Amino acid sequence: MQNEPGRVAGRHFLQIPGPTNVPDRILRAIDNPTMDHRSPAFAKLGRACLEGMKTIFKTEKGHAFIYPASGTGAWEAALVNTLSPGDAVLMVETGHFASLWRRMAERLGLTPILIETDWRAGADIAAGEIEARLAEDRARAIKAVCVVHNETSTGCTTDIPAIRRAIDTAKHPALLMVDTISSLASIDYRHDEWGVDVTVGGSQKGLMLPPGLSFNAVSEKAYAAQNTAKLPRSFWSWEEMAGPNATGYFPYTPATNLLYGLREAIAMLHEEGLDRVFARHDRHAEATRRAVAAWGLETQCRVAKNHSSSLTAVRVPEGQSADRVRAVIRDAFDMSLGNGLSKLADRVFRIGHLGDFNDLTLMGTLAGVEMGLGLAGVPHKAGGVQAAMAYLAGQAAPGVARAA
Repeated sequence: MQNEPGRVAGRHFLQIPGPTNVPDRILRAIDNPTMDHRSPAFAKLGRACLEGMKTIFKTEKGHAFIYPASGTGAWEAALVNTLSPGDAVLMVETGHFASLWRRMAERLGLTPILIETDWRAGADIAAGEIEARLAEDRARAIKAVCVVHNETSTGCTTDIPAIRRAIDTAKHPALLMVDTISSLASIDYRHDEWGVDVTVGGSQKGLMLPPGLSFNAVSEKAYAAQNTAKLPRSFWSWEEMAGPNATGYFPYTPATNLLYGLREAIAMLHEEGLDRVFARHDRHAEATRRAVAAWGLETQCRVAKNHSSSLTAVRVPEGQSADRVRAVIRDAFDMSLGNGLSKLADRVFRIGHLGDFNDLTLMGTLAGVEMGLGLAGVPHKAGGVQAAMAYLAGQAAPGVARAA
């Protein structure tokens, strides 16, 4: 019996780019008794969540919708509420998730026009091509431009204002749709200011919740597109949502206990302050990149301005297996890292540093990676943890006063 594997001491380090670790405060909120979703008390909860999400998306003019679904559901809601069969949508293939959104568009009967990239930069690199494609579209067949703000498979972000400028310079009426599933509440994002028409979000990353909720932020222009959109919709219908939402209710049974958690998550984000939340993520991302550089390894994102503050995808040297590195780290240190997806399978491992995350969590994560690289026999230099620690020591955490 003594030789059989038993309990592993300590907490599991869940350092994938989502789902992220759920804070105890949110877990305790979710643990409340399930309430009557037609009661006056629920209306207060519903209104708090719907209005609260508008503050996270940074929209005052638009609508916010909450679905009991993963982020994939919010993708579908964005498309079916605004488009008709055969409509062309311009999409930039910045990574695995951009590819999945394109595949969904095809299955819904839309016609994606794809701008391919090498998966090592954001869609803003293709802004000139986006502008050119739109300028060529004199028949206005393209009805939407769809981009991923933070590509979870690569660790590359996109400059959304650059995409908006490309659309405006081409004087094209296409809607701008943006996936923020791995950036919302982690990386600065401004739905109204950046002229986004539909923003897509999910609960399980920067919002610090379990999977199960997804979101749309919707401009008035996109909301009006329902009137002419011909794709079938029922569960995803904004119009069906809008009536009950006005008084805090939903047209079908909502994920009541996750809404308890969402209300708490919104409160926590505002207590810290969104600007401090973003600065914290920026700081941890830079420390992680310094560790990777000290190891002599390379990040998947090779354009500095596109570096993600939610995660870092690390390329392993030629001939090495990223999946083996992950397995060694999991077995030796009880830590999970993100795997490489589709064309990056076994080529990268991904370090998540988003959500409820602090300096000591990062140092534990990087120590596990550095020890794991050695155990896996991956050629690297020592000192990544030290490089990150030196950076963090020299850059006080937001809101922390340094000693004189």
